[in-house]
Amino acid sequence: MNMQRPDQPLAEGAEPILPPAPRPQPDAGAAAATAPAPAPLPAPLPARARVVRRFESFLASPGEVLAKGPIAIVLIEDGVEVASTLEHHIRAGFRRILALSADPLPASMLPDDPKEKVVNLIHDCRQPRAHVDPVNAIIKAAPADTWVYYGYNAEYLFYPFAETRSVGELLAFHAEERRRAMLSYVIDMYAPDLSRFPNAVSLDEAMFDRTGYYALGRTDRNGALKERQLDFYGGLRWRFEEHLPLDRRRIDRIALFRTQPGLELLADHRFNVEEYNTHSCPWHHNLTAAVASFRVAKALARNPSSRDHITGFAWNNSLRFRWTSNQLLELGLMEPGQWF
Repeated sequence: MNMQRPDQPLAEGAEPILPPAPRPQPDAGAAAATAPAPAPLPAPLPARARVVRRFESFLASPGEVLAKGPIAIVLIEDGVEVASTLEHHIRAGFRRILALSADPLPASMLPDDPKEKVVNLIHDCRQPRAHVDPVNAIIKAAPADTWVYYGYNAEYLFYPFAETRSVGELLAFHAEERRRAMLSYVIDMYAPDLSRFPNAVSLDEAMFDRTGYYALGRTDRNGALKERQLDFYGGLRWRFEEHLPLDRRRIDRIALFRTQPGLELLADHRFNVEEYNTHSCPWHHNLTAAVASFRVAKALARNPSSRDHITGFAWNNSLRFRWTSNQLLELGLMEPGQWF
């Protein structure tokens, strides 16, 4: 997924430009006696130190980092594909990317970031439900109406026409549709062969399920159906549901949302404002997004309760992921709505 610039060789027949040869002096000794001493070479500029802050300190004084969105929050649980995750969201067009990690990220886990969009903040994201507190803290710290995305390392946001349009353009249109949140489907990715990829992660050979997705009506405490809300299922969470708790089997997540006073993210990836949890407005279908995620595959391949019972994830309905938004659109795994 990394894009490198090719070398630029000299044109055919061209020769390299060399510094001019020194002109001969008639009397080298006299010249040396009268010539001024050469000016000392300027000292090299020190490398700019990368600033790493504790999350609590950042919240107390965020400066201009949260001044304007869209902002991405990447919760880093382990060292798997951290650089590629951050790079993907830089390319998507987020103004800032808050990378929350238990320890400072080494240079090997950081992408090329000339505009310094990535801000590394120290916060332990390895605990259960670690998404709740930091996301809610950002909601309170950011100005109202700021667009925010949240996800984990080894997760990659896709949306309709992502190859030609930025996430800012996506959200500008969504806001014009009077929507303050966007439903996203978390599509489980996995490597085809656990013997070659023990952590179940491979970007080059990533696979996902092309079928097996379904939705059920979402009910309230009294058993009545909620308006324009559904619970979505599928992927590895459906095929290996016996290894997942009941409250972690859904694949829907409100991954993109707009901040407002009193808004809170809940542990089940829904919000305390019911309209944020709807999949569309009352009048027509709206945009939805997808998150290509290796998170469940990693957990199933790593956890002692499941790893000894799973020999692989590929089956007859597995499909190679082409890393394009069009592939997900063709399979109905996200919706363009009225955006053409």
